[in-house]
Amino acid sequence: MDRQLIIICLLTFGINLIGTLAYAARIAGVRTRRIAMSFALFNILVLVSRTSNSFLGPFLAKRIETRIVGGGGDALYTDFQMVLGSATLAVALGIVLVPTAQRLFAKAIGYFQEHRSTAKMILKTATPTGLKAVRDAMHPPSLAHLRGLRKPHGVGWGVLLANCLAQALITVGVVASLYAGYLNPEFRVTASQLSAVINGFATILLFALIDPQLSVMTDDAAEGRVSEALFRRTIVWISFSRLAGTMLAQVLLLPSAQVVAWIANYV
Repeated sequence: MDRQLIIICLLTFGINLIGTLAYAARIAGVRTRRIAMSFALFNILVLVSRTSNSFLGPFLAKRIETRIVGGGGDALYTDFQMVLGSATLAVALGIVLVPTAQRLFAKAIGYFQEHRSTAKMILKTATPTGLKAVRDAMHPPSLAHLRGLRKPHGVGWGVLLANCLAQALITVGVVASLYAGYLNPEFRVTASQLSAVINGFATILLFALIDPQLSVMTDDAAEGRVSEALFRRTIVWISFSRLAGTMLAQVLLLPSAQVVAWIANYV
C-alpha cells in the first residue's frame, strides 16, 4: 500500500466515521430535550461528511490517470476494494463509539446553549477541561444495550433496507464512476460526472424516506410517546443498516462501474 492509497483510505475512514457518529447527536437531543440544537449539530456533521466525500474525487482520479499512463491498472480494483473496506471499518467503529459520542454531544449542546458560539465550543475541546470531558465520556456499549437489540427496533425493515441501499450508493458512487473511467477511458470524464446522478438519487432516498422517519421518532421520544431505550435501539439499527450498505457497496463496485461505463457511451 503506497502513501497515496493510505491517504485515500484515511480520508474515507474519517468521512464515514463522522457520518456514523452524527446519529448520536439525535440521542443527545432527546436526552437534553434540545431537539432543534441536536438537529443543527447533526446537520453540521452530515454536511462535513458529505462535503468531504467530494475531496475523494481528485485523489482517486489522479490514481486512475497515473495507472492509465503508467500501467498497472489491474490493481485498481483491489485498491478501490480497500478504500470501501476502510468505510466499513469506520462505520463499525462508529457504532461502538455511539455511547461515547452521545455523551459528548450532550455536553456540546449544553455548552453551546450557555455560550452561543460554535468556535468557542470547538476550541474548548483542545483545553485540559475539554480533553478531560472527552476522557470521562468514553463508554463502551453495555451488555444490557446489546441484549436489548433483540427487542423491537422502532422502524420497519423497509426503512432499514432503503437506508442500506442509499448508503451503498453514496459509498460506491464516486468510486464506481471513476473506476468506470478506467474501464472506458475514451469517455472517462463523462463517467466521472455520472457520480453526481448516483449520489443525488441516494441523497433523495435518504431525505425522502429515512430522515422523516427519524425526525418523527425523535419528536416522539422527546415528548415521551416513545421510550429513550427504543429510540437508541432505532439509531443502532439504522447504523447497522449503514454498515450493511458499505458492505453492499463492495459487491456493487464492479457491476456499477460497468453500468456507468456503458451509460457514458450514450449520454
